[in-house]
Amino acid sequence: MNKNKAVFLDRDGVLNKELGDYVCNFDDFHILEHNFAPLKELQDRGYLLIVVTNQGGVAKGWYTEETLGKMHKHLIDTYEANGVNITEVYYCRHHPEYNGKCMCRKPGSLLLEKAIARFNVDKKQAYFIGDRERDVIAGEAAGIKGILIDSDQPISEVLHLIA
Repeated sequence: MNKNKAVFLDRDGVLNKELGDYVCNFDDFHILEHNFAPLKELQDRGYLLIVVTNQGGVAKGWYTEETLGKMHKHLIDTYEANGVNITEVYYCRHHPEYNGKCMCRKPGSLLLEKAIARFNVDKKQAYFIGDRERDVIAGEAAGIKGILIDSDQPISEVLHLIA
């Protein structure tokens, strides 16, 4: 069976505007429209687009799973309306101060490993784009190349790093 190519994406600061802390309210969830075209290009090149995000604000009680679900539905629907299919969204709802250490919170690689197995991803043709060092560390722990960008930086500026 042929393996899939994939680009894993952090959420805040990569797909939607970074607020500096948690995006707690749906009204503050602003999608970065400059990333529609580069993500469409990656999709057209045969890459699955999979989101992996830490959402410790759930553990802290700053927002609910329902609010988070609404944000993710809006994210998927908005990208889809612009020709971009997000294959799946994985998130860690834990926070070390509230739940102790978990395997799924980045820089842990459990969510990446789950997605790699579920979608039969070829690690040699997989990348993780994130705006935090922990994203790169998680990608490398899962055996894929991490690409560090600045928060809200256009993904078009790093497309040359993806084969």
